[in-house]
Amino acid sequence: MEYLSAFEGNSYYGIVAACFVVLVTLVSTVYMGKMKTKRRGIEDQVGGEPGYAMRNARKSELLEVPSEGATTMAALFEQSCKKHSQLQCLGTRKVISKEFIEDGKGRKFEKLHLGEYQWETYGEIYDRVCSFASGLVKLGHDVNTRAAIFSDSRPEWLISLQGCFRQNLTVVTIYASLGEEALIHSLNETQVSTLICDYKLLKKLSAVYSRLQTVKNIIYFDDGEAAVDSNLSNDMSNWVITPFSEVEKLGKNSPVSSQLPVKTDIAVIMYTSGSTGLPKGVMMAHKNLVASAAAVLTVIPNIGSSDVYLAYLPLAHVLELVAETVMICAGMRIGYGSTLTLTDSSNKIKKGTKGDASVLKPTLMATVPAILDRVRDGVLKKVADTGGLAEKLFNFAYGRRYTAMEGSWFGAWGIEALLWDLVIFNKVKSILGGDIRAMLCGGAPLSGDTQRFVNICVGAPVVQAYGLTETCAGGAFSDFSDTSVGRVGPPLPCCYLKLVSWKEGGYLTTDKPMPRGEIVVGGSCVTNGYFNNKYKTDEVYKVDENGMRWFYTGDIGRFHPDGCLEIVDRKKDIVKLQHGEYISLGKIEAALMASNYVVNVMVYADPLQTSCVALVVPSRQVLEKWAQQAGIEFKDFSELCDKNEAVAEVQQSLAKEAKAANLDKFELPAKIKLLPDPWTPESGLVTAALKLKREAVKAKFKDELEKLYK
Repeated sequence: MEYLSAFEGNSYYGIVAACFVVLVTLVSTVYMGKMKTKRRGIEDQVGGEPGYAMRNARKSELLEVPSEGATTMAALFEQSCKKHSQLQCLGTRKVISKEFIEDGKGRKFEKLHLGEYQWETYGEIYDRVCSFASGLVKLGHDVNTRAAIFSDSRPEWLISLQGCFRQNLTVVTIYASLGEEALIHSLNETQVSTLICDYKLLKKLSAVYSRLQTVKNIIYFDDGEAAVDSNLSNDMSNWVITPFSEVEKLGKNSPVSSQLPVKTDIAVIMYTSGSTGLPKGVMMAHKNLVASAAAVLTVIPNIGSSDVYLAYLPLAHVLELVAETVMICAGMRIGYGSTLTLTDSSNKIKKGTKGDASVLKPTLMATVPAILDRVRDGVLKKVADTGGLAEKLFNFAYGRRYTAMEGSWFGAWGIEALLWDLVIFNKVKSILGGDIRAMLCGGAPLSGDTQRFVNICVGAPVVQAYGLTETCAGGAFSDFSDTSVGRVGPPLPCCYLKLVSWKEGGYLTTDKPMPRGEIVVGGSCVTNGYFNNKYKTDEVYKVDENGMRWFYTGDIGRFHPDGCLEIVDRKKDIVKLQHGEYISLGKIEAALMASNYVVNVMVYADPLQTSCVALVVPSRQVLEKWAQQAGIEFKDFSELCDKNEAVAEVQQSLAKEAKAANLDKFELPAKIKLLPDPWTPESGLVTAALKLKREAVKAKFKDELEKLYK
């Protein structure tokens, strides 16, 4: 046997050792085989349109509540606050100093020196919620009025939300990065009477003051700022503008009884980020949010008060709202940060000081693919810049760990794995604090390469999830023990996932080896529909003969034999070219994003043409490094993006990734345009969750797209 070749002389100890290796290898192989064939989802018979339906293997019935009596968001929050009253709850970092630096081009950038986290207990937060709720009543609110929250994530955001819930007020959530037209549309459509916002957003409100029809009160997070500028006050003279702290004080001095909701009351009208046109307001009942939170609680192993969560995504996004609800249920600490202060090298962190992750040392984080892509690119750049033996050592260690993660005994296991952690990967882990035990990724498709890279370097599962605003993030959630990539896991225990055949697109539930079709979600997490938009609601929401609500997602998926879902396409992204070939824009974009040159890409296809084209935002660091090595001269990045050599280099890289993804020849963009400026939520070209706003990009770069077809 080959296992014996390492033991010369066939000594007794050599034979024993060899047998031990054989035994452990066989056990490992059997174990890995069981892991790969474990049933995570089970086919089930349900009502509604015929299709292939699946439920979570953990539960025979759908979950609706995390604990007895917690049927609403208000009840769930109160239960947890009373149970964990002495434990730390919400934390923020104190700003020690601010300074502005110039980049040599006249642009100024703010740099922050932030201190340690300062905490309030669950009991203290609950008291603040009750005070704020009473203050709202004193300002004239009742169940017939709506309040909106227009702010970045922070403790006061959550306090405002729960304060409204204690008086059964429906909360309208709006991204802080939302453009003026979308902001006006959201507030006017829902007839908001009170707007709760950051102090820094008052100027944005002042600019649209005359176009807001129903707003009467503004409550702003004061943060020790001076009183509102008199010019702003004059601009918004018909509004009553009150500091958040004053509303709390008003309610604390004059408490009123709560008017608690029931589970069918609308808790939130959440405005989507509007990837196509104006945003739609999704009506979420209390029972919808509670069901999703209850389900997630069951699939995160050993979650409890010893965990620490880093909150930096927008709470106006359903992923973050449900995640923080789950953490509250578990009695965890939630420390607030931002994407600009997340790590020691983040844009707003003063050199030599610590980012949020280094100070907080979280054990759990939610994230979106764009953030993980940045982590991967940053690590690879640092490794490449170091070069030499360090780069070779990293690549060797990564290869060994990769082999092990793919299920082979001949990778880095046991003592060897600990050695590589000590020498290589602990340095990468420290970027996010060093204590991460799991990361939840959702909001958009995550590439398998990035998932595996972060998984290996951080040393913790990167758990993919699938859900939508319309399903309160309910959908699919990967098991922590599932080491595969590219899948989003089995159905959450709060819902069914059903595939319905889409004959026009060629996706059928009878397909072999796996059933395929449009993904439809059913269960308590499915929301009530779109506010003031019955036509669109009736188009994508259905109620079956048993009274269960179903949401038709427009996404195309397939079920693996173990019951896990994989997203393979999207109905809206499919375009038929002139010669009859169908191409999926989203599938092509996902493949091209694997190129190190690509930060963002949008593929465009004119049905009257025989090929597609693409707009590419290249990585400045990667492209400039290539240009320097290739001897390409350029004055600035814009000039480099226009050079034929740079376009050819990026296009060659795209062709390589297209081939690796088995794309057909007609799916590879025939021409590309390199764009030097990044696409940000502020530019209106991507959503707050960094998903592509296809129509906005098409409109902005209409001329460039037309030139690509000439």
